[in-house]
Amino acid sequence: MAQFGEVLVKYIAAYLLLVQAGNTAPSAADVTKVLESVGVEVESEKLDKLIAEVEGKSVEELIAEGTEKMSSVPTGAPAAAAASGAAASTSEAAAEEAAAEEEEEEDDDMGFGLFD
Repeated sequence: MAQFGEVLVKYIAAYLLLVQAGNTAPSAADVTKVLESVGVEVESEKLDKLIAEVEGKSVEELIAEGTEKMSSVPTGAPAAAAASGAAASTSEAAAEEAAAEEEEEEDDDMGFGLFD
């Protein structure tokens, strides 16, 4: 059985598909029809909850609400710290790689060639 989030994404996708097709307020029956047409088993309790939460709101309002919620999630500082740490390790790795290549070149030239 699919995870709740996975199921919810399918329901939202069907809902948005219907809105894009011109149905400004899709019902649970509309969403069910779309999902069943592609072989998705519909859990009516979850679908009814979704429809109740979006009822009376436009897609633009829902997107604005979601964007507002996502903007409160702290992501800037840790990502920047991780990026600077990754940059430092990348430059260290590059320096080590250059040193390893130098050693290989020294080993390659032993004063004679294989086909001399």
